[in-house]
Amino acid sequence: MNLIVNVDKNWAIGYKGKLLVSIPEDMKFFRSETTGKVVVLGRKTLATFPGGLPLKNRTNIILTRNEDFTVKDAVVCHSVEETLEELKKYPSEDIYIIGGDTIYRQFLPFCDVAHVTRTEHAYDADAWFPNLDEDPEWELTGQSEEKTYFDLEFTFCRYERKKKDF
Repeated sequence: MNLIVNVDKNWAIGYKGKLLVSIPEDMKFFRSETTGKVVVLGRKTLATFPGGLPLKNRTNIILTRNEDFTVKDAVVCHSVEETLEELKKYPSEDIYIIGGDTIYRQFLPFCDVAHVTRTEHAYDADAWFPNLDEDPEWELTGQSEEKTYFDLEFTFCRYERKKKDF
């Protein structure tokens, strides 16, 4: 299972329900990685999408505690366990956890690959992603050259869960 996230230099991911920054090349990478795949997200993240609608050309799985919540063209689950059961229908490599912070924390233990866009700026934030550089279970296995969008520097990073030695 994969996750995909954009973090600032302090691993922050959002403020007042919005992304910290929108970088066209990052959005293009997100689309290329997730189109035709399965995305798992929370109800509050869904509400931030245009029209509050699921992403096109993907299987959207929405996690919410609200038993009455329904949304057209998406699967709604009400617990991590129910979501994991639903995800058994799909190849693990085709599943992407896309947020928000609570969903990332709940599903991080089930992920093996993290696609992290790191921006070299510290934003005001109220939502964070766990710092994978400080997590002994994860290692940085790939990194793009530094890129620039106006005056903002960013890097595409790939982290992988370390294989357990038995």
